[in-house]
Amino acid sequence: MRYIKLTIAYDGTDFHGWQIQKNKPTIQGEIVSVLRRLTQEKTITLHGAGRTDAGVHAAGQIGSFRTQSTLTAQEFQRALNAILPPTIRIMHAEETGPDFNARWSAHGKIYRYRIYRGKVVPPHLHRYVLHYPFPLDEEAMRDAAARFAGKHDFSSFAASTGSEEEDSVRTMEREVYSTELVRSADGEELVFTIHGRSFLRYMVRKIVGTLLDVGRGKLTPPDVDRLFALKDRSKSGPTVPSQGLMMVEVHLEVSFRV
Repeated sequence: MRYIKLTIAYDGTDFHGWQIQKNKPTIQGEIVSVLRRLTQEKTITLHGAGRTDAGVHAAGQIGSFRTQSTLTAQEFQRALNAILPPTIRIMHAEETGPDFNARWSAHGKIYRYRIYRGKVVPPHLHRYVLHYPFPLDEEAMRDAAARFAGKHDFSSFAASTGSEEEDSVRTMEREVYSTELVRSADGEELVFTIHGRSFLRYMVRKIVGTLLDVGRGKLTPPDVDRLFALKDRSKSGPTVPSQGLMMVEVHLEVSFRV
């Protein structure tokens, strides 16, 4: 048995997220379909470091699978990129040992959300930014953004999984290592970056919606602390659209050997 690690980039616009869904195009589904074709193994499974939602993009998603195929990692990369749609690219492939699993070996992820502040969004950016040209108190937003760092109960900043059973057993505490809210180099975008161990469903998008409410004056920076205590998702800001969000990078916990 051989073990392969993939670094995957994708434009999520035309997909219903990462995870395989019946009769819907997904990133995992597209890659698994090609892997089964290449290996002739019907039961091949692709693990991902995280489940991005519909419309969310990635520059550094990590995937892993095991196979009995004799294809090298580089041959898998070339073959996958030759068959997959151009909106999904395998940026790197390498062989690992059996101790590596994309899901369980990830100890941190970096997400980035882009808000375009100019009056008109250039056509080549409209799939990747939220357009908000209206006044915002960006200093108050930076104050609020800093309050998300650390260990907190993020019940107010997450959506239901869609399953009552899963909701009843999942822990809502998450650790955020760092946050940053800055203007882009050209000054046209407000960019929120968050680094954490793991994230709840819609968590980053709810945080950004809350920051926008702070910028609009609907909430104040200290309200973030109050929202943590309330544990009520109806009191936080809206869930912003998915197109502005990208999984930038995955940090791996273990070194792996072939």
